[in-house]
Amino acid sequence: MKKRNIFKNIFLVSFAAVLILTAGIGKASAYFTTYARAAGGYRISIDYDTEIEEKFSDWKKRVVIKNKDGSQPVYVRARAFCGEEYSLTYSGDKWTLGEDGYWYYNDILYGGSQTAELVVKIDKIPEGVEEAELNVVVIYEYTPVKYNQDGKPYADWTERGKIE
Repeated sequence: MKKRNIFKNIFLVSFAAVLILTAGIGKASAYFTTYARAAGGYRISIDYDTEIEEKFSDWKKRVVIKNKDGSQPVYVRARAFCGEEYSLTYSGDKWTLGEDGYWYYNDILYGGSQTAELVVKIDKIPEGVEEAELNVVVIYEYTPVKYNQDGKPYADWTERGKIE
């Protein structure tokens, strides 16, 4: 009978110890999931790296914008400025004039690709002005490609990239 009580007591004490230990597992687990740190991993860069290439001859500035390899897809727009005594006319495949005076490239510019050429022609050149004296400044902006709920891409020009 004494053996039976000893086994019964050992069983009850063991059961009580197990209950006490398991009661704190939730808090211990929460502690380790909150404060545990992991090392290693991979750096993910979501970056946009574009550049402009300009060539000037015969009173025309030819502009091509390139999106470098590995860069995220972007939309691009460009605009040229010069002195008020000159006027500019634009032409180029896949470029469309917007209401704000910018010329918008119609396609998404993926990493490793470039726009079609945008030609900015200088009109009304005053007599005696040499090409070397003329300064036409082209700026361009880009914005990352966004997608609406239907999966269609769109440009949000409030999130512009750098102005060049």
